[in-house]
Amino acid sequence: MGDANRSVLYKGTRPMIGAVARYIFNPHMALKGDLAVGGIKGNTADSKNKYPNGENAQFSRTLIDLGAQIEYNFWGYGLGEEYLRIKRLTPYIVGGMGFTFAPAPAENVFTVNFPLGIGVKYKAAPRWNIGCEFTMRFSLSDKLDVTSNDGLQLNDPYNISGKGFKNKDSYSYTSIFVTYDLFPKCKTCNKLY
Repeated sequence: MGDANRSVLYKGTRPMIGAVARYIFNPHMALKGDLAVGGIKGNTADSKNKYPNGENAQFSRTLIDLGAQIEYNFWGYGLGEEYLRIKRLTPYIVGGMGFTFAPAPAENVFTVNFPLGIGVKYKAAPRWNIGCEFTMRFSLSDKLDVTSNDGLQLNDPYNISGKGFKNKDSYSYTSIFVTYDLFPKCKTCNKLY
């Protein structure tokens, strides 16, 4: 989502691969760290916007994303402990902060991003989890869609500067994941007196 695409999700979809790690605080909350490599692409010829001098631009860029988020499960997540109303399936929300690096073709871009998303996960076995998550990454840069120094520049083509998230680029992930719990669940000690 940027100067070449204002509102259409999944336009210019590219593949992504990544790794994720979670530290589970309790059945409702976890701290998640992720590292992903993917791509974005676009073409202003497909846009309804009119650009200065009738020019068009296209881009294709690799992104490296590193971030940390807090996950909140709507239902307690896990197996067993029915008295705590633990469920194998739960929807969740996620939010946090990360960093995006987009290596040159035109110039290297390094920026902060703020991920916000929703997902669902299922405890398939005591240590195996599967799920699906959609996350929008709001960046503080307007240069993610710039891959050429020639012609129309998509970092502010109308010469309207903005503060905060105005006139900035964003991108999204839709990920399907499989994770494995490395450490066993803490077992309750029962002492006889």
